[in-house]
Amino acid sequence: MADLFWLSDKQSAVIEPFMPKDQPGPERKDDRQIISGILHVLTSGCRWRDCPSAYGPRTTVYNRFNRWSRRGFWKAMLAALARAGWAGDAAALDSTYVRAHRSAHGGKGGPKAQAIGPSRGGQTTKIHALTDVLGRPGVLLLTPGNASDVTTAPAVLAEAPGRIQRLAADKGYDADWLRTELRTSGITPVIPGKRGRKRQIRHDRRRYRERWRIEATFNRLKDFRRIATRYDKLARNYASAIAIAAVITFWC
Repeated sequence: MADLFWLSDKQSAVIEPFMPKDQPGPERKDDRQIISGILHVLTSGCRWRDCPSAYGPRTTVYNRFNRWSRRGFWKAMLAALARAGWAGDAAALDSTYVRAHRSAHGGKGGPKAQAIGPSRGGQTTKIHALTDVLGRPGVLLLTPGNASDVTTAPAVLAEAPGRIQRLAADKGYDADWLRTELRTSGITPVIPGKRGRKRQIRHDRRRYRERWRIEATFNRLKDFRRIATRYDKLARNYASAIAIAAVITFWC
């Protein structure tokens, strides 16, 4: 029992207002138990069929996760918490690769439709994140591993849960058109220029050093073994797993 994950009282209190209400059928009385089981699977990396019986029927644990993923419930919870608690006017943007386990390659619609693509690490998924000044993710977006960071940036920024005055990002986001779009939106880019640029780009070095927070965010998320390696065939289920991990780790 000591090795099992259980939601704390504080964590339960934070997510309780977001639980679905007025649904048909018998009243649910096991939300805390079932969600603890979901988190145990994500943390330990075990198969859903190996979820310990302490959390109730394993089929109930998986079906709750899958059904609410299909409805976008987990991502909506993260978005609502981020809108309510977005801190500061500074944000950071970055991405990280996650290797897709071979069992995930056969998702409906093919790998590309399920955010899996070839990169230097093999078949991978890329997680794009936008974090606030405290390093808490407000946006988490999936693309195939071979997707460009800079071309995905507008889609990530379009979902920003709060105001942004300064955006820190690495050289992968160095593009004149993106800098222009940011300034047009009232955002100051804190992005160093690539080495091959003919005209040197100046940026706020002190503020750029704060970008370590988003790197720490990815490291914390990858403490969940089913986040560090993607086993889910469906992109929506993997995105939901990341959203749950982010809610529990950063917003509770």
